[in-house]
Amino acid sequence: MQIFDAASTRTPLSFDRLVPALKAAFAADTTVPLRHVHQVQVGPDAGTVLIMPAWSEAGFMGIKTVNIWPGNSARGLPGLHANYILYDARTGVPLALMDGDEITSRRTAAAAALGASFLARADARRLLVLGTGRVARLLPAAMAQVRPGIDEVMVWNHRPEGAQKLAAQWRAEGVNAQAVPDLQAAVRRADIVSCATLSTAPLVQGDWLAPGSHLDLIGSFTPQMREADPSCFGGGARTFVDTEEALKKSGDLLDAMAGGQLRADAVQSTLAQLCKGERTGRTSAEERTVFKAVGSALEDLAAATLVWQAQGKRDST
Repeated sequence: MQIFDAASTRTPLSFDRLVPALKAAFAADTTVPLRHVHQVQVGPDAGTVLIMPAWSEAGFMGIKTVNIWPGNSARGLPGLHANYILYDARTGVPLALMDGDEITSRRTAAAAALGASFLARADARRLLVLGTGRVARLLPAAMAQVRPGIDEVMVWNHRPEGAQKLAAQWRAEGVNAQAVPDLQAAVRRADIVSCATLSTAPLVQGDWLAPGSHLDLIGSFTPQMREADPSCFGGGARTFVDTEEALKKSGDLLDAMAGGQLRADAVQSTLAQLCKGERTGRTSAEERTVFKAVGSALEDLAAATLVWQAQGKRDST
């Protein structure tokens, strides 16, 4: 079994390759069982373990394990740790162990960009990022692949010093970025609002969102987590999801449905339906769109396949 460390996992996953790979994967036939979710409590420390399998007709199968410990931020540690094992789907033989953190963060940012390619205005210029973690750090580069007109990036975090540090890092990379202390004012200015946090309380309010804006919710992935107030889904907003599983796993959607701001049958489409051309994304410059993603093992498998094939491995054997 070949081992790919963080660097060798990261290198093949540039967004100019990964975003199209995800689009192709969502348009193809892949088997994705529901993820297993387990709560872990050891003394005062609590976390969540996810087990996410998927396999495809291309002959690959993968299983990702993800450990999410929100309390790690107080320790100066990442809140998410993951491993990915790629198998030959025809024989079950393990092919590779890959850095799951790199796969998860990069495919999550790429999925957000893929959603924005259908849902954000073509002339979007201002991107607001909520959060400073692994995924948040990647969002300007990912969004630039589908909305190259973005020329201003704002970042907000509940710890202002984290936002200031990340903005400085982006500026050093050539991005016109600034930390913003006033979240409400920043949301009102943004064309794309991208939330990549582990928040359990709503951060964005619906009446802050400008007409024609796109709200991207990619951080929360359990019924206990929330990044947007239920009002974000009302007021004529059109809501899209990465997969139907989001309707069962997203605290944002569950709250909005319980409060009457959203009906399950009013969700416009899944990412697969958009990628297959079965449904339409944004239809006007004035409408407000919302994309809610909880992540999919399909995305992990597509990313892992890219890593494997970049080493000259064109198939599973």
